Amino acid sequence: MEWNLMFFINSAMLGVGLAMDAFSVSLANGLNEPKMRKRRMAMIAGVFAGFQALMPFIGWVCVHTVVQYFKVFESFIPWIALVLLCFIGGKMLKEGIENKEEEVEKAGVGMKALMIQGIATSIDALSVGFTIAEYGLLMAVVAALIIGVLTFFICFGGLALGKKFGTVFANKATIMGGVILIIIGLEIFITGIF
Repeated sequence: MEWNLMFFINSAMLGVGLAMDAFSVSLANGLNEPKMRKRRMAMIAGVFAGFQALMPFIGWVCVHTVVQYFKVFESFIPWIALVLLCFIGGKMLKEGIENKEEEVEKAGVGMKALMIQGIATSIDALSVGFTIAEYGLLMAVVAALIIGVLTFFICFGGLALGKKFGTVFANKATIMGGVILIIIGLEIFITGIF
């Protein structure tokens, strides 16, 4: 593969495509925490961007080192994403139902849950390592950085949208966020299996 405009276009398209799950989860996080500050939004978007950049690069490394082991793991990716997102979504649903009358402003995704979300939304990006297998090391790093930067801005936008609508929906935001995460988990599972 050569350094040309198509390389950058392909990397950008991969970035946008991979960021859609993280965007949806960011939207749910924004709904869940309508009073989130910009610094926290940047941190959350940064976590998603970091995972989205790291996973394709790990996939690229796997292709160039332990490809036979990765092929075995690849069939479990939809299951892992389903379990992780349904767990977090179910927890949010439970909290939203139990705290119907309470103020939702104290609700928010903790660091542990954020890491699980980051892994769950980016684990399917491991397989992108196969699509960039012909790239050299530097090109793989640049492609991963492009994916990460685009994911950051897309997720930041998702958080902002979620925040805006989170103030409108108030107490129902946690329930909606949980439902969205479960739907995303099911979507990743169904598209990964078929």
